[in-house]
Amino acid sequence: MSDRSESAATPEHEPALHDLFGALPDPQVQTPAPADPPAAPGSRRAAREAASTGAWAPERSEAPAAPNAAPEHHETHATLEALFRHEAEPPAVPKHKRRRGCLVALIIVFVLVGGAAAGGLWVWNTYGAKISETMGWGPSKDYEAGQATGNALVTINKGDSGQQVSEALYKAGVTKTSDVFYTMLVKDDVANTFYPGVYKLQLKMTAAAALKALNDPQNKMQNSAVIPEGYTVAETIERISKSVDVPLADLQAAVQTPADYGVNAPSLEGWLFPALYEFAPGATAKDVVSTMVKRTRDSLAAASIPSADEQRVLTIASIIQREARAEADFYKVSRVIQNRLDQGMKLQMDSTAQYGYGELHSGSASTSDAAQNDDNPWNTYVIDGLPKTPIANPGDKAIDAAMHPADGPWLYFVTVNLDTGETVFSTTYAEHEAAVKQWQDWCKANPDSGC
Repeated sequence: MSDRSESAATPEHEPALHDLFGALPDPQVQTPAPADPPAAPGSRRAAREAASTGAWAPERSEAPAAPNAAPEHHETHATLEALFRHEAEPPAVPKHKRRRGCLVALIIVFVLVGGAAAGGLWVWNTYGAKISETMGWGPSKDYEAGQATGNALVTINKGDSGQQVSEALYKAGVTKTSDVFYTMLVKDDVANTFYPGVYKLQLKMTAAAALKALNDPQNKMQNSAVIPEGYTVAETIERISKSVDVPLADLQAAVQTPADYGVNAPSLEGWLFPALYEFAPGATAKDVVSTMVKRTRDSLAAASIPSADEQRVLTIASIIQREARAEADFYKVSRVIQNRLDQGMKLQMDSTAQYGYGELHSGSASTSDAAQNDDNPWNTYVIDGLPKTPIANPGDKAIDAAMHPADGPWLYFVTVNLDTGETVFSTTYAEHEAAVKQWQDWCKANPDSGC
C-alpha cells in the first residue's frame, strides 16, 4: 500500500485502540472467574443488545485491585462495546453508489464473457476446419456406397504413387476429395502396385470401391491414353509415353516431319487431336501419331472445312481453346478474333505471346513483359494477323466456334474471376480498361489464384 493510503487511515480508530489496550489487565494479575457465570451471548451484536438491557454483563471481581490493574470491568466492557460497534457497523453506503457498483460489476462480467466468446470465435474461425478434421466432425470425405453412377476415365502414368493416383481419381470425379483415397491406403496399410494406362471407372465411388476397380483387369484399357484439349505437341507425346508402351524418344522423332502424315504445315502443332485413344498392341510411334492426325482430319471433315482452310481454322481454334475459360464463351472469343482481323487490329492475345516465348504453362494468367515484347512469329502483340502455326491442339467445340463466331461488336475481353471463369466482353477501350481494373482488384483479393 502507498504512503498516500496510510496517511488517509480513519483517525477515529486510534483513540479506540489506545483505550482498549490501555484498559487490558496486567498479564501477571489473574482475575478470579465467577463460579457460575451466565451463558455469554453468541455474537457481538447479541452482546451489545444484552448489555443495553442489562440481561447480561460480566460479573465484577471481588479481588482487590493490584497496582496498575485494569479499570473496572464495566469500563472495559464499554470500551469493547464501542470497538465492536465501530468494526461491525461500517458507515452506510449511499444507494446510488451501490447501484453504480452493481453496474460496474455487471459490465466486468459481460466484458469477460464477451471476451471469452470472441476468443472462442477467433479460434474456431482460424482452426475450426483442422479441429473438425482431427475430431472427425463435419461431412464425410468419402462418398457413401451406392452413389456410384455414370462413367469416368482415369489415367495412371508410369511411376505414379498412391498420392498421385488419389489426385487423379478426384480430378476425374471418381472420389469426393483429393486425399480420401490416399488416406485409406495409409490407414489400412495397403501396398498396391498401380499399372499405367487408362481405366474405366464410375463417378462418385467410395475410395475402397475405386481401389477394387483399379485392380480389376477388365477396367483397364490396354495401350490407351487420354489427351485433354489445349495440350501442345510436346505435352501430348509426353503424356502418351507415360501410359502407352512407346518410348518418348521415338515419339519425338515421329513428330518431326509433318509431311509424313500429309500435313502441309511447319509443325504438327494443332494436329494431334485431343481424345481417348486405345492403340493396338505393338503400335509404333508413327502408328500413334498417324492415328491422332487422322482423328483431326475426321473432325475437320465433320465441320465441313475445306482443305485449303484447315490450317487457318486450326490456328484460330487453338487460340480460342487457350483463351476462353468456359465453352459458353468460345463463340464470343471467336467473334473478337474475327472483328480485330477485319479491322486490321493486332490480335494481342496473351496465349500467343506466351507460346512464342515458351511460357505457355508458367502457371500465371498474366504475360511477362519479356514475352509480350519478344519478336517472334507467334507473338500477336508484335505481328499482324494470325500466328505462324496453331499454339495447341483444339477440340471439336473450339473448331466449331472458329467456323461460327457469335454475332457482336466486341473487340476486347478479359476474365475477371479466374475461379469461376467469368469473362467481360467490351466494345470500347474504356470499357475494357474498367474490366481490367475489375480483374486487377480480384487478383489483389486473391493473391494465390494464379494471376
